[in-house]
Amino acid sequence: MADPFRVRVTVRGYELDTQGHLNQAVYLQYGEHARWECLRAAGIAQDRLLAGGVGPVALEVTVRYLRELRGGDEVDVSCEFRWGEGKTFQIVQDLTRPDGTQVATITGVGGLLDLASRRLVPDPRVRFRELATDPAPMNL
Repeated sequence: MADPFRVRVTVRGYELDTQGHLNQAVYLQYGEHARWECLRAAGIAQDRLLAGGVGPVALEVTVRYLRELRGGDEVDVSCEFRWGEGKTFQIVQDLTRPDGTQVATITGVGGLLDLASRRLVPDPRVRFRELATDPAPMNL
């Protein structure tokens, strides 16, 4: 398996809490940003998903905070799709400083929603593969 997809983010001042470190909810936003960038790298833009009648959904998300981030810090956010059988898949994300220090992990369970029936598609891996122009970033 190839290295996971990664995107670098710089912590902005307005994302800080009263203690001067990155607000806990922003870690989730960084994870979401990396997931959308991973989809985009695979050739799956939001309009392509909508045209295909599907949309990704988060079913469960866990964040483990390991180190603080402060304004101006840079962090690399990975995005690794792990496929199994059935309607769901796992996404594992590591947030690391450029020197390799891990600051947080985000793990989640996702699905692909059929926008007409409002039900999860039976095999999201197959559907994503059909939509992708470059399946490698998503481990397809």
